[in-house]
Amino acid sequence: MTIRPSRDEDIPAITALYSHHVLTGTASFEEIAPDEAEMARRRAEILARGLPYLVAECQGQLAGYAYAGLYRTRSAYRFTLENSVYVDAGMARRGVGRALMDPLIEICEAAGYRRMIAVIGDSANHGSIGLHNACGFRHVGVLPAVGFKFGRWLDGVLMERPLGDGGESLPVER
Repeated sequence: MTIRPSRDEDIPAITALYSHHVLTGTASFEEIAPDEAEMARRRAEILARGLPYLVAECQGQLAGYAYAGLYRTRSAYRFTLENSVYVDAGMARRGVGRALMDPLIEICEAAGYRRMIAVIGDSANHGSIGLHNACGFRHVGVLPAVGFKFGRWLDGVLMERPLGDGGESLPVER
């Protein structure tokens, strides 16, 4: 498996992978899968902020992707990021998520960010919750019945982890 920065030519595979999750699962609370143009726009927004957008390749095929984006846009949140990670359904439980998350966290720490938040769709998403636990995240809350998809209410699970010194020291302003 190879982990690398995403490229423009990855957009069709990223779109297909994400569309599968949107249309069949509850990891994303989107109900209509975005097209390639929208996924390219979202990726460009992440990259324009100097944030990482990584892909995992296995035997020439996209096995997953992960990125970090702003947690919130208000200035006081400027040292806090939210992560997203999606793995191809055929590659689940093969270490792809962890292979993406470790370098994503390292890149964000090196850039001076201090906290990473995971907003996990559906409290039954044990794979994502387990991955985040393994990567040093801790459970900080549940937003009960905050989403409605596939005819049922879904909880949102909040997890977080410090990056670098976390809140133990003052950050360096950029």
